[in-house]
Amino acid sequence: MRANYLIFVNLQQNNSTFVELKYLFYISRVKFVKTKLMQLSKSEEELMNILWRRKKAFMKDLLEAYPEPKPATTTVATLLKRMTDKGFVAYQSLGRLREYYPLVKKKDYFSKHVNGLIKNFFNDSPGQFASFFTQETDLSKTELEELKKLIDNELKKK
Repeated sequence: MRANYLIFVNLQQNNSTFVELKYLFYISRVKFVKTKLMQLSKSEEELMNILWRRKKAFMKDLLEAYPEPKPATTTVATLLKRMTDKGFVAYQSLGRLREYYPLVKKKDYFSKHVNGLIKNFFNDSPGQFASFFTQETDLSKTELEELKKLIDNELKKK
């Protein structure tokens, strides 16, 4: 009999949160441990966004949430299987139906990716990232003022 166990490990490193998934595979005893950083394909991210919005959903609900042209049921089933294996999604069996729900919070997933972006493309400098973001995204004056308010509020908390 095979059982899969999933462990989430949050590590604090350089004031950034990194999430690792450890897959433990048991067949009467532990065979191996595989460590992997959280990562989803574009198709998986699209499906995960639907699940984050809905909190819980059956296969028919997920298919209805897709824009036209809708993917095949088998495609969504394959994505859900891969996401379950990666530890992003779980399900509750209700008779012959499965109700899927996210195991990873959207904020945790995207903060890991933003931190990786800052580290890999901006020399681990949030200032360089902020400079690039504000200059290259063509923000309006109102949007820049809103960003300034957010930063000011964060400064008050520190």
